[in-house]
Amino acid sequence: MCRHLAYLGAPVPIRRLVVDPPLGLYRQSWAPLLQRYGTVNVDGFGVGWYADGDEVPARYRREGPIWADASFADLARVVRTRALLAAVRSATDGCAAGEAAAAPFAAGRWLFSHNGALPGWPGGCAALAAELDPGELLELAARSDSALVWGLVLRQLRAGAALGEALTETVKLVAKHTEARLNLLVTDGSSIAATSWGDTLFHRTGRGVLVASEPSDEEPGWQEVPDRSLLLATAAGVTVRPID
Repeated sequence: MCRHLAYLGAPVPIRRLVVDPPLGLYRQSWAPLLQRYGTVNVDGFGVGWYADGDEVPARYRREGPIWADASFADLARVVRTRALLAAVRSATDGCAAGEAAAAPFAAGRWLFSHNGALPGWPGGCAALAAELDPGELLELAARSDSALVWGLVLRQLRAGAALGEALTETVKLVAKHTEARLNLLVTDGSSIAATSWGDTLFHRTGRGVLVASEPSDEEPGWQEVPDRSLLLATAAGVTVRPID
């Protein structure tokens, strides 16, 4: 399992979103409060962010725990962003280790993260892998369940699907093959789509929009997303609807 978050709003330092919140993603790497599967998230981390004037996001990913990386502490202090996707990783058994397996995954203007697992990985996922053509399989960033799910989402996006449609169609496809946990999160820098499917998901508006696996503080305003739902967010607000 993993923990992840996305943000849209006025430019703020990365540190304010990821490191400073008392119950935020940084702390969730060793002490998540609501995580149902696994206990810590120290198998890698990553942050993807958008800079004004460039729709292609930058990424910083590492294999180890977020709190052990002094370079990230410096980066997070000085880099400001209007849109961000960040994640800390708890690896699924049998999945590849290393930086390449850490979210966010990226292609063009899109950033993606998967909080969950595909049961039976890898052998039990052959039917899902067969949904991708050989070129798409070779393009996968890592030998992991999350990279495979990203490949399925990316196929939808490249075919012209909107963010929410790409996630829901992927969830429905995967659910036909396995009882997976599929909390998915994707952004293009101006909007966010997320699914709640087997684990917790929350959102808050006010000082921008935050979407996260669990609240990063005890301030009011956090709202839980019902299981098996799709969340869509822009700077203007959030909508939530059931996944059929």
